[in-house]
Amino acid sequence: MKKFIQNEKAFTLIEMMIVLLVISVLLIIAVPNISKHNSNIKEKGCEAFIKMVEAQVQSFEMEKNRMPTGLAELQTEGYLKENQSSCPNGDVVTISSSGTVTANNE
Repeated sequence: MKKFIQNEKAFTLIEMMIVLLVISVLLIIAVPNISKHNSNIKEKGCEAFIKMVEAQVQSFEMEKNRMPTGLAELQTEGYLKENQSSCPNGDVVTISSSGTVTANNE
């Protein structure tokens, strides 16, 4: 009689399904935590953007001896990139006549 040699190096179907189950459970746990922190990340990004604009306003004032009229002037003078006009969370950034930078939810 011939003896059949079994290949014991391969994964069985049950082992593969267990691995997929573990990966699925990890994804179910991780995805809600990531989305929960998304708004916090955008708020921190807005704070950083406001500080950067404040620094550019001060730089503009030192070089031109006056306050900029708004973000558009900072962009045309090369202090900010053309597409930088709002925070990552969508708040609109404005510059007051005294040079104070604020973000408003509009």
